Amino acid sequence: MPSKDISLDAVDRQLLVALQNDGRATVGELAERVSLSQSPCWRRVKNLEEAGLIEGYHARLSRQRLGYGVTGFVQLQMENHTPEAADAFEREVVALPQVLSCHNLSGRYDYQLEVVARDLESFADYLRNRIRVLPGVREISTSFSLKEVKRSLVLPVE
Repeated sequence: MPSKDISLDAVDRQLLVALQNDGRATVGELAERVSLSQSPCWRRVKNLEEAGLIEGYHARLSRQRLGYGVTGFVQLQMENHTPEAADAFEREVVALPQVLSCHNLSGRYDYQLEVVARDLESFADYLRNRIRVLPGVREISTSFSLKEVKRSLVLPVE
């Protein structure tokens, strides 16, 4: 949640793009990219952080190199739709490390999870022992990624 409102100008947008492309860029490198001196550049980045536009800095890891050969998308239909049931489910799903994302959906299914596993056997085990037992789950449908065409965390900054 942003702590203060901020009006983005062209330099702020350039900084956001630059940081999305290289979160390890130094203030000096950023300042050069946006044609500012280091102190004003640093202040702008701090303002963007305080406003909640920059939520953190992360390293993107290789799923394959870490041994995660399977990515599955698990759609879940819930037993009921009370706020208490949703809270119980969401509280538990956030604690599952192999669940990379969880989205509350419109349509037939209530949630979609992106789940990684080492192989199909470990995916099936995780589904049976961790996902199926989540509170309120009535129905599960799973699809597997055959090929990742695009994966990005970069948002368009307009």
